[in-house]
Amino acid sequence: MSSSGHGMMLRSLSRDTSVKYQKLKPGTMRRIASFATPYKWWIVVFLVTVVLDAVLTVSMPLILRRLFDQGIAPGKRTVVVVLALLIGFIAILDAVVTTFGRWYSVRIGEGLIYDLRTQVFAHVQRQPIAFFVRSQTGALISRLNSDVIGAQQAFTGTLSNVVSNGVSLALVLSAMFYLSWQVTAVSLVIVPLFILPSKWIGKHLQRLTRLAMNLNAELSSAMAERFNVSGALLVALFGSEAREHEFFKSRARKVADTGIKTAMLNRYFINSLTLIASVATAITYGLGGSLVISKAITLGTLMALTALLGRLYGPLTALSNVRVEVMTALVSFERVFEILDLKPLISDRPSAREIPNVPGKVEFRNVSFTYPSAQEVSLASLESIAKPESMPTGPVLENISFVVEPGTMTALVGPSGAGKTTLATLLPRLYDVSSGEIMIDGVDVRDATLESLRNAVGMVMQDAHLFHDSILANLRYAKPDATIEEIAEACKAAQIWSLITSLPDGLGTVVGDRGHRLSGGEKQRIAIARLLLKAPSMIVLDEATAHLDSENEALVQEALKAALAKRTSVVIAHRLSTVREADQILVISDGRIAEQGVHEELLAAGGLYSDLYHRQFADR
Repeated sequence: MSSSGHGMMLRSLSRDTSVKYQKLKPGTMRRIASFATPYKWWIVVFLVTVVLDAVLTVSMPLILRRLFDQGIAPGKRTVVVVLALLIGFIAILDAVVTTFGRWYSVRIGEGLIYDLRTQVFAHVQRQPIAFFVRSQTGALISRLNSDVIGAQQAFTGTLSNVVSNGVSLALVLSAMFYLSWQVTAVSLVIVPLFILPSKWIGKHLQRLTRLAMNLNAELSSAMAERFNVSGALLVALFGSEAREHEFFKSRARKVADTGIKTAMLNRYFINSLTLIASVATAITYGLGGSLVISKAITLGTLMALTALLGRLYGPLTALSNVRVEVMTALVSFERVFEILDLKPLISDRPSAREIPNVPGKVEFRNVSFTYPSAQEVSLASLESIAKPESMPTGPVLENISFVVEPGTMTALVGPSGAGKTTLATLLPRLYDVSSGEIMIDGVDVRDATLESLRNAVGMVMQDAHLFHDSILANLRYAKPDATIEEIAEACKAAQIWSLITSLPDGLGTVVGDRGHRLSGGEKQRIAIARLLLKAPSMIVLDEATAHLDSENEALVQEALKAALAKRTSVVIAHRLSTVREADQILVISDGRIAEQGVHEELLAAGGLYSDLYHRQFADR
């Protein structure tokens, strides 16, 4: 048996055998077939090459038999030369066939990976923010990588192995029985000596494989948490380098120890198969030699049987585990389908219409909101992605009603956890209301297309996110076709242009992971410039100046004046000094509007707003 055959068997044996007891959902096979439909003729050609390869491989020992019996034994030089040339031709032909087969295999496999990945990525992008709040990034990426590749193996790996091993086994057994039923019968008696060690070693390989996967996942998670800017800062500030080194060493040691055990188990497995194959060959030579001496078979037949014997046990052992192979591939498909079947909680209604990008009148009518449960935004079967709630959440907002007139600014203030950010996220439909309505110029936001709604509503969060790319790429994320002149104008309005032009690479400056190469104020001003390029008619600001120093706050405030001019805006503010000029101020407490009015009125009323204001300015 070849080293590649050993490797394939080891991979097969290392798979979790419990998968073969799983039941597929109805319709799974039909859906899998639909993915294969665009490649059906390629799959047919690929399988033809697999069958041809098996036929050519089995034909070699039969030609070898004729070479001995009709060429070497009678001393016919011409026959020897012709058959030797034929063997060489078949070897070349087999190489050509396997090359074509590999080409089709790669095209089918990569095509399926492309189709599945793009569908899963597009579908995940349509999921609501609640899905990502609950999700583990690594688990989602695993669906795009490991499970997609596992699904692809159903066609390029499992299917070809089943067909190849099945055809090879049928041809080898037929040829062996034709040549000598006695030797073939004895060879089949030895089969359990191959299968039983495979099953025993397979159980240990499965345990070690699961352990290695878990340890590598822990190692990857540890590196991901510590190899970003925030994690590295935490380690440095607490002076924990030595402790982290020991932490990593202990886990890396476990991975190494598991790798050593796996490698040695693989070697024991290969040695045991090689030993059994050698014993089987010795028995064949002994029995076959006796038959040659008694003139029952020829020497060429014995040589052919010996060659065929090496092609018998590999397919037999591989096919003994075929159910696990097939189910592993099918379950990978099913895990991908679980994501594709997860219906987005927020989507366009069939009758959704576009709304114009103009400063509109915003109305909240008796709005109440409760965060969706895990069952609504995730799948119970995807435990690695979403952890179920230990208890149901209660209402976060209750009976909220107010109006924002076109072109005016409404400020939301109140203690932390009161529901201000939640309230603001309902306008661009990052979440949907549990009851009540949010209207823009008389149109329920749920009746508007998501694309037109989010074109009309822009948002700057407290922690502006920037991609690990250039400033130019981050700005053009809002408007891919923006000219340099438009970008410069937006940056000047956002009070960031002078900084950009002072940088050696200007707009080409890479901002680093999450923009960590920039200060908080610089990131916020780039985020505001990005918002200005998008040019929404309505703006939501979520504590955009909360963590800035006085200088940066002043610059951001200047930028915000340009952003809010002639636009309908909802501003969440922790620093009350930033909302004195608001057209109306809503004081949110425990998910309700506690007070409503302008700065002077609320200050004079002596309520919660007055308490918050005097607390902030007590030392001034």
